Amino acid sequence: MTVRHKQVAVIGAGPAGLMAAEVLAEGGASVTVYDAMPSVARKFLMAGRGGLNLTHGEELATFLSRYREAQSFLDPAIRSFPPQRLRDWCEALGEKTFVGSSGRVFPESFKASPLLRAWLRRLDSQGVKLAMRHRWTGWDGQRRLLFETSEGERAIAADAVALALGGASWPRLGSDGAWKNALASKGVAITKFKPANCGFTVAWSTIFRDRFEGQPLKSIALSFGDRTVRGEAIVTRDGIEGGAIYALSAELREAIAASGEATLQIALRPDLSTNDLLSRLSAPRGKQSLSNVLRKTLQLPSVAIGLLQEAAINASGQLASFSPEELAALVNAVPLKLIGTSGLARAISTAGGIAWDELDNDYMIKRLPGIFAAGEMLDWEAPTGGYLLQASFATGVAAGKGVLKWLNL
Repeated sequence: MTVRHKQVAVIGAGPAGLMAAEVLAEGGASVTVYDAMPSVARKFLMAGRGGLNLTHGEELATFLSRYREAQSFLDPAIRSFPPQRLRDWCEALGEKTFVGSSGRVFPESFKASPLLRAWLRRLDSQGVKLAMRHRWTGWDGQRRLLFETSEGERAIAADAVALALGGASWPRLGSDGAWKNALASKGVAITKFKPANCGFTVAWSTIFRDRFEGQPLKSIALSFGDRTVRGEAIVTRDGIEGGAIYALSAELREAIAASGEATLQIALRPDLSTNDLLSRLSAPRGKQSLSNVLRKTLQLPSVAIGLLQEAAINASGQLASFSPEELAALVNAVPLKLIGTSGLARAISTAGGIAWDELDNDYMIKRLPGIFAAGEMLDWEAPTGGYLLQASFATGVAAGKGVLKWLNL
């Protein structure tokens, strides 16, 4: 008698979905991964263009705290598949990893594509099938999965389903959040999507915008509320973005949602005290312009000087009229009014998604027995630095194990 393997559909071919597929295949399930795009893991590959930051090497308790309100929900999954396990998994695929000076963990190749190729070879050897250009739209009356394909609608029966369709950022890469309609129609509570790790809009003057669009602000410190972050930012045509901005994006986003704006403080020379700045700015200028003084004595680039001039104009003044004391105070506390977020399509990730109360401890959607969910579909957010991928991988493992448990495999 032929033994029938349990048929599991994984919908979404990103890190969470592919990891769930691997766990399921190892557990004895027959797995097919469906995705609307022509190829797998497009956002994963995009994330790796500047160096694939897989996870972070800091102490686990500190690592877990980065997930803020979602920490208690993600804690079991990440402790079960922590950063070291992810590194071991990479190395088993032939991709050794290293910890950078910032604590971030990268593959030695620094790229996503070699890791993904090795991973797909392993999945193929495990019998995992890929069905691309299959856009999931919901269920029919027989609880079969419905897909839009180039050949028309398909209905697929499965013994269990793992959903890993991503959030709503970078929709051109496949994560468009369209899945929320199918789940909401079944009564599943979906928290509204919000941009995370995003840029913000600023009402730049035309002169500043046209001259400094695309210019970096390096070695700065950004402060909002009781948090200060060092790093870099980039002036965009409509505002500001970059690593240091992303680190504060959750607090800034919520402040703007509450009051319509948020004022960020920028320290252009955070390594210098106010007294040091004052001493340098009080020296005789001779015939030098103020811009030359700021450039030579404080080593400020043109974009930073332009930012000071913007702040002076917004305060109804001219930078040249500031006293040395006023300049020294301004250099490390430049106020920048943010008036909006850059939007979901430009955000690195999203907050919002399936509410945690909708899931049981095995990542099954309570009101939809046999349907599990993982990755950015769930309502959590994290800063850049490896935390996003780590949680996607870990919840993919957790959902895969949940499916195996439910199927008694």
